[in-house]
Amino acid sequence: MKRAGRALAAPGSMKSLGREIARNKYIYLILLPGLLYYAVFNYAPMYGIQLAFKDFRASAGIWGSPFVGLKHYEYIFQDQDFWRAFKNTIIISFSRILFQFPVPIVLALLLNELREGKYKKTLQTIFTFPNFLSWVIVSGMVLNVFGSEGAVNHFLSLFGVSEQMFMANQDLFRPLIYISDIWKSAGWTAIIYLATIASISPELYEASYMDGANRFQRMLYITWPGIRSAVVLMLLLSVGNTMNAGFDQIFNMYNPAVLPVSDILDTYIYRITFQTSGDFGFSTAVGLFKSLINFVLLIVFDRLAKAVGERGIF
Repeated sequence: MKRAGRALAAPGSMKSLGREIARNKYIYLILLPGLLYYAVFNYAPMYGIQLAFKDFRASAGIWGSPFVGLKHYEYIFQDQDFWRAFKNTIIISFSRILFQFPVPIVLALLLNELREGKYKKTLQTIFTFPNFLSWVIVSGMVLNVFGSEGAVNHFLSLFGVSEQMFMANQDLFRPLIYISDIWKSAGWTAIIYLATIASISPELYEASYMDGANRFQRMLYITWPGIRSAVVLMLLLSVGNTMNAGFDQIFNMYNPAVLPVSDILDTYIYRITFQTSGDFGFSTAVGLFKSLINFVLLIVFDRLAKAVGERGIF
């Protein structure tokens, strides 16, 4: 009887859904471009995932290409270049979380403590502007500063120091990509935390001030708890993006001299797809492997976030 009741209630539920959409049609209309974007560029291409299990032939198309099972994965796990790229991806991604992730949080907390409104807005604009520069431009700026003919080497030459190959130094390359990414994106990411801070009730700050709390205590016991959920959410998104270690940045900054420490899975996929014979099945298999690891990491850390009392994503 209960199942029958639920089945009978289904048409009514569809009608109520239709009325809900009609009542909020303008909201759904605003959402439509975003939904179309994800449908066209994220979900429709998933049709090509089957290439990971096929030997692609252009004449036969994706559907007609012969099925080879796990053949591509056998090659992947035997390829030393793949394991080097996998190791670099893990190291670079978790180093980004360790060194880069806290910077926007600290920046937002510091900007929130500024009393002068115009000065605060000016600094926020300065910190945000680099985000709108492409990595092609930023990498050119880094090269002009740290390249063999760059500003740093010109400055060192004034003191008789010989030319330093910063961009070709394997020990310095990773710190350079962390620092340049912080410079480019920290101000933009801090906006998310500043927006969250703005939603905290001013009465909490007023009450704590009356109770004698100093600025550090107000930051520690009011501001931080207020943004903690946003921090956890951003951390989960960063962990879920672990296997995407920043293709645009590294592709524009790396060179053969630093390939052993800079080659990540995305640059590895680019090379085997466009700079060799173009084995699309093999590169698709690597991409699928990378996506599955991202998914597993996201699920695991989402469960950990819920275990410590946060809402998580799912």
